[in-house]
Amino acid sequence: MEKVLEVRELSKQYKPGVYASEKVTFDVNKGEIFALIGPNGAGKTTTIRMIATLLKATEGDALVSGHSILTEPEKVRENITYLPDEAGAYKNMKGIDYLKFMAGIYAPDKASADTYVERAKEICGLGDRLNDKIGGYSRGMARKLLIARAIMPQPALAIFDEPTSGLDIINALDVRRMLKSLAAEQGMSFLLSSHNMLEIEYVSDRVGIIAKGHLLEVGEPKELIEKYDAQNLEEVFERVVKQ
Repeated sequence: MEKVLEVRELSKQYKPGVYASEKVTFDVNKGEIFALIGPNGAGKTTTIRMIATLLKATEGDALVSGHSILTEPEKVRENITYLPDEAGAYKNMKGIDYLKFMAGIYAPDKASADTYVERAKEICGLGDRLNDKIGGYSRGMARKLLIARAIMPQPALAIFDEPTSGLDIINALDVRRMLKSLAAEQGMSFLLSSHNMLEIEYVSDRVGIIAKGHLLEVGEPKELIEKYDAQNLEEVFERVVKQ
């Protein structure tokens, strides 16, 4: 199976003996949704920011489409998009103008930019509301717009930190279905970071359980639930970290 992301003993040390993330190792396959789950401060965001080349790893390495985050960061950035939890858009711009502006940054030419915008319009599903200013959007609408912006270049790997944070149930369901559809129908790969384990149980093909900077377990949600004789991933997490 083709590997889009290969993470090998990736570590971030802030001072001697103090690691935010230590020797993390996992893969993400083409068309797969992989999630890092754990509580706040577990090392999830540190790990994905190293992969996104926003933080420099202290030890180890990661390859995105065969390119090293250490020696080829510019090539890595050509193959990923990263959407942090706190991402925002220009509130005084109309949704459609924001998409056109961002497509102009991503795309190599106008024809490609037009294709990106059309793709984003379909992904976000905002219809006529794209003609309204973003400042008038609900949080759910704004998040859908941002996800569409991140996905429209069809990156090899889309990295999302807390993709549905702060959304109501309906909007969160819409986003989860969107991600599953893009992975299944277009072969896109996703790396998600979340502390919402029940949500991740629904959307992810495989999960990695991380706590105190260490990746403790990796597997399919159903397999892990059976392995630990649990009712859900929250119970799996509890049993893994107490071992």
